[in-house]
Amino acid sequence: MTDFSKKLDPALVAKRYASERRFRAYGAVALAISVLFLVYLIVDIAVKAWPSFFEHHIVLKVELDPARIDPAQVQKGDFNGIIKDGLRAAFPNVTTRADSKKLMAQLSTGTGDDLRILTVANPAMIGTTVNASALLSDDADLYFKGMHAPTLKTPGQTNLQIAKDGENYLFTGDLSQLVAGQIVRANGGAFRITSMEPGGAKAEVLLTPDTLNSLVAGNWDILSFAAIEVDRRIDDRAVVLLEAMRDKGIVEKHFSWRFFSSGDSREPELAGLRGAITGSLLTVVMTLLLSLPLGIAAAIYLEEFAPKNNWTQFIEVNINNLAAVPSIIFGLLGLAVFIGFFGLPRSVPLVGGLVLALLVLPTIIIASRAALNAVPPSIKEAALGVGASHLQAIFHHVLPLAVPGILTGTILGVARALGETAPLLMIGMVAFIVDVPNGFRDAATVLPVQIYLWSDLPEIAFQSRTAAAIIVLLVVLFCLNAIAIYLRKRFERRW
Repeated sequence: MTDFSKKLDPALVAKRYASERRFRAYGAVALAISVLFLVYLIVDIAVKAWPSFFEHHIVLKVELDPARIDPAQVQKGDFNGIIKDGLRAAFPNVTTRADSKKLMAQLSTGTGDDLRILTVANPAMIGTTVNASALLSDDADLYFKGMHAPTLKTPGQTNLQIAKDGENYLFTGDLSQLVAGQIVRANGGAFRITSMEPGGAKAEVLLTPDTLNSLVAGNWDILSFAAIEVDRRIDDRAVVLLEAMRDKGIVEKHFSWRFFSSGDSREPELAGLRGAITGSLLTVVMTLLLSLPLGIAAAIYLEEFAPKNNWTQFIEVNINNLAAVPSIIFGLLGLAVFIGFFGLPRSVPLVGGLVLALLVLPTIIIASRAALNAVPPSIKEAALGVGASHLQAIFHHVLPLAVPGILTGTILGVARALGETAPLLMIGMVAFIVDVPNGFRDAATVLPVQIYLWSDLPEIAFQSRTAAAIIVLLVVLFCLNAIAIYLRKRFERRW
């Protein structure tokens, strides 16, 4: 017998092997590029989201005056005013109305909320002096996070004299370090150099100094900026005040539990995801309550009990088609039927769950039928052979063995529903909701819609909030997929 391998052309064999190696290389390169893009996307989102998980406070000594806090109604106390009085006491050299207004602007509009919560929990604090943590505004918070134009701080290396010059001030001496536009901080105050003249450097006051003593090298410094004042969200006076807070050692950085425990807000530093997370959970629960039993029941009937005729074939084709229908069509259906015809309220988890149940129902039916079909026919035949009815064979033997596939399909369907935005926009879940929903008929929003709302807001701080919300949504989706994998492995049977 002639060896077949001897009839092969070595050149053709080498060409075939080279083609196979090229194909493997192309596959490896494609996989590497995909992983690279995925890693870049996740890292980019994580870097942008990281600042939202932290917030800056200032610690102030405040007096909980009983005249401003009624022990019988602690919740209604003037805690914002108490915090502001503590801030004024910490900056006695802020005397003018304009400077005081600028100082107060560094506080959040909800700066007294933390003190209110502590006092409500411990009314014995009323009448005492305590160290209170006050939340800063979004611009002040971003400044301490380094997300504004960089501020360069340069130590003063020369000796200067300072004197009052009408409404302004005049620096004389070695002016080699000074340039118009810089800010000189000395003697507890701050001055902005307005012009360099032969007689000295003229400056306007930004923060009133304690004294006008001569400046010795090392006891003053210069603040300069990478961008001019009109190109920055935070002006020179605010920078001076924030740097003074830093110098006093009253600025603290904390993990932002508020981001997970608060509802939505127009103020970025107060905005949280609790309302959206609760709304998502209520909507998903309603989706599962409707779609899971209906989907499994429909799959069992079509797979095991329905007659094989043109009618059931028509139903099966339409179920497969519905699984590929764009999600916004289900939103239009929900708007027309549930809200328009049945008169259900807009922007509630009840309607959101109904719409998403219609969206995932075809997926659950298809996955459940595939799981039932994957069970070996011998299981049902053995049950029938020992006297079980058809119904008993399905529910006692086939269905329990199909549970892993059914659960996997269900969880993946719910994960899809959790990430949907378009159908929920159609039924009004795009509304600005501050309160956390307590039931299926309370106004609510969901995580994808919350991300959409925040991405459309102009404040810089909401950009970080948007990325952080995306991270939270991705974590939830990853967890759902991990649960699906675990259930499949946990209940998997080898045939």
